Amino acid sequence: MGSPLSGVSLLSQVKVGVEAGKLVDGRSDFFSQLQTAFNQVEQLQTEANQQIAGLLKGEGEDIHQAWIAVEKANLSFQLMMQVRNKIIEAYKEVSGMAF
Repeated sequence: MGSPLSGVSLLSQVKVGVEAGKLVDGRSDFFSQLQTAFNQVEQLQTEANQQIAGLLKGEGEDIHQAWIAVEKANLSFQLMMQVRNKIIEAYKEVSGMAF
């Protein structure tokens, strides 16, 4: 298991100043970054579920490690939801502009 804050590492991967509309493998770089972030959140959720399942089966898993995994998954999900909210807010603002 890595650092308790490794779930937030996706923030360091965001590229500042990327050209708008740049395509990577037929998709925009922005879309690729979002897909990577969603996959990381899903992976953290899966790890937390496995930790909890191990505790319930009595496999001797450490309760503290399970709690940390659940909190990492929770924090990453909250971060993802805040990013989603900001994207929706920006879209609404741009769509309301007159050109």
